[in-house]
Amino acid sequence: MEAYVVATACTKFEKKPNQTFKGLTEEVYLDLLREAELENGDLIGQAWFGNCGMGTFGQRNIRGQVCFTPLVNKKLFPERVGIINVEGGCATGSMAFHGAWKDVVSGIEDVSLAIGVEKIFQPDRPDMIQEIYDGGIDQFDKDEWIKFYKDVGDQLGKPFNPEEKKGTIFMNTYGLQALWHMKKFGTTQKQIALAASKNHFHGSLNEKAQYQFKVSVEDVLNDREISYPLTRSMCAPIGDGAAAALICSKKGLKLFTKEVQDRAIKIKSSVLTGGKYRTLDEPGLSRIAAQKAFKQADIIQKDIDILEIHDATSFCEIYQLEMLGFCDDGKGGQFVEEGKTSLDGELPVNLSGGLVSKGHPVGATGLSMVHELSVQLKGEGAKRQSKRHKYALAENGGGVIGFEEAACSVIILQSPF
Repeated sequence: MEAYVVATACTKFEKKPNQTFKGLTEEVYLDLLREAELENGDLIGQAWFGNCGMGTFGQRNIRGQVCFTPLVNKKLFPERVGIINVEGGCATGSMAFHGAWKDVVSGIEDVSLAIGVEKIFQPDRPDMIQEIYDGGIDQFDKDEWIKFYKDVGDQLGKPFNPEEKKGTIFMNTYGLQALWHMKKFGTTQKQIALAASKNHFHGSLNEKAQYQFKVSVEDVLNDREISYPLTRSMCAPIGDGAAAALICSKKGLKLFTKEVQDRAIKIKSSVLTGGKYRTLDEPGLSRIAAQKAFKQADIIQKDIDILEIHDATSFCEIYQLEMLGFCDDGKGGQFVEEGKTSLDGELPVNLSGGLVSKGHPVGATGLSMVHELSVQLKGEGAKRQSKRHKYALAENGGGVIGFEEAACSVIILQSPF
């Protein structure tokens, strides 16, 4: 059964210490209604609410129900509609999308909502920020992953110290992955810096990005080291925000105005895969997700025009280009260095600015990727608009198990034009 993204919305990503979860929910939901040309959400039959950090603020259960109560009271969200709460680390938003997509393709609902809402930044409570991130790695058997990373670090000559606080534990693991890739394939720190600088340029063109300034390759390389070879400009910042998507069936599409119908994005595939403790030279879970997604969509890599890749660090762009099949293993750095992933390149990547520039409020990130790709596929990207925009792919990872994410989503979308 066919499914469509009928509307998307995304707040500006930034540090919002005075904003509330309910406020972010209402802001992005009302933007979504306006985009869908709806006065209220009475068409919605199901909702999937993604969030990671709310429990740290005291709301550990019924998160979506709590955040939507004001909207129900205002008659903006329908009464008695079920809300399913979703959490999957940085892949949370994509999991919410996947749930809403399954509602539609299964024939159970004609219209389903996916929303991701996140607050992480607390200026006076770094312990709360740390607690949220700690949830993305095994807290029951810490010795297992500490030993894993120490063994890898010893092989690479880069001692692993879980107490080192230059960034989150994830930055340390990405640093190990990047260094392994450099030693294995000859990837350079400058190639990683090129990916970072390129995405900061894209972010300078995005009014909703957390960082809207350019950063030269030299400044990226000279920035404060987080975990060699990664510097601060190569790493996603802490921030808050929300994003949402409204998904419908072919039958449900007829419930919207003709203008909205004409701009609906077709969902070609949505796939989730799970991580494991893999060997260092074994392909990651995103490769499996991509293979399944391309098969489901019945297209190949050469058909894709634009990508949104989960660059929690800029090394991830290099690595995921390989895992997703857009270049050979070990050639991702060269692919970036040749300018192929820039706005005017043959395969633009992270025109939103990516996580390193757009920002990374973890529960909202996956849906912000869908939002950016929808903007691009409709030809509404303004100064950052890709020239080619028929098919687009989003790759979103969450949590960590060993040398890879705990969860991965790959979504392929098709332009309405």
